[in-house]
Amino acid sequence: MPDSYAEAGVDTAAGDRAVELMKAAVSRTHGPEVLGGVGGFAGLFDASFLKDFRRPLLATSTDGVGTKVAIAQALDKHDTIGQDLVGMVVDDIVVVGAKPLFMTDYIACGKVVPERIASIVEGIARACAETGTALVGGETAEHPGLLGVDDYDVAGAAVGAVEADAVLGAERVQHGDAVVALASSGLHSNGFSLVRHILAARGLEYRDQLAELGGPIGLALLEPTRLYTAPLLRVLADDALGASVHALSHVTGGGIAANLARVLPQGSWVELDRSSWSPQPVFRVLAELSEATLESTEGTWNLGIGMIAVVAPDRAEAVAAALSADGIPAWVAGTVSMQQRELDGFEQGAKGVDGGAVRLVGQYAR
Repeated sequence: MPDSYAEAGVDTAAGDRAVELMKAAVSRTHGPEVLGGVGGFAGLFDASFLKDFRRPLLATSTDGVGTKVAIAQALDKHDTIGQDLVGMVVDDIVVVGAKPLFMTDYIACGKVVPERIASIVEGIARACAETGTALVGGETAEHPGLLGVDDYDVAGAAVGAVEADAVLGAERVQHGDAVVALASSGLHSNGFSLVRHILAARGLEYRDQLAELGGPIGLALLEPTRLYTAPLLRVLADDALGASVHALSHVTGGGIAANLARVLPQGSWVELDRSSWSPQPVFRVLAELSEATLESTEGTWNLGIGMIAVVAPDRAEAVAAALSADGIPAWVAGTVSMQQRELDGFEQGAKGVDGGAVRLVGQYAR
């Protein structure tokens, strides 16, 4: 009897069942621009509308969810991790002012469990629909012997479009611009290696209850990443507000200061006022468990700010009010300055970008 693929640990029939389970959710993200439906070798997207652009630029981003997937696996809860993936990928695209067009995903697993794969993809599809992004394709790869039967990892990539003269960035930022902070929903999808280390060192399990978090630790940690794309695009399209937004920064790995510094011009600096917001309980609990201060974790976690907008000062309050009314709490947390000063203690640029300088000052509100 010749060896078979199934004997090697790969179940192609399970993969087909997973596709059938997720098909309806994926199809709901498709508008008339998507051709061919689900199951083709390549996703097709009609880009005819780009001919109406004066100078269209394509924006692209790729990312994963990181070790947050380990918590989803431990709790056998997989319906939110897809939103985390979309948040990490699509919200990077809106940073340059681009509208996301389509996304693809990739799931590597030790064993295809159709219901689990479908749950992950349904979460991706829901978040794609919320951000106006078509989910045009994906791949589920079974890697027996490389990954455990309950292990998986997720990644994705997306493409957006923007007019060349509408690209947001450091070159638009001016002296006196206001820094508008947009609240995060919690940890989002960064710094989970530190989270897992803290809990392991204290002998805590994800199902353990903590009164400060209102339930199991793991559920608080799995709070899905907030999606900023649709509210920000609505602000950018507003005739009264759009032109006042000069730059955006997605607060992911590296924390608030480093990510804001990436979208500021050289020679500029910002002091963000910690007293203008209060980090969510999950951050305080984790800091207390590790016997650390919140300030010492600022280079790892977002501490309550998931996105930042740099806005003309006369429209900053209006932009914050519009975002808050759209479900994203927002507030003015600082001001951009071009005046010369010593920059000791500031974060200056990040990720290879020689940008501005940022530091957090004061004490967090309770």
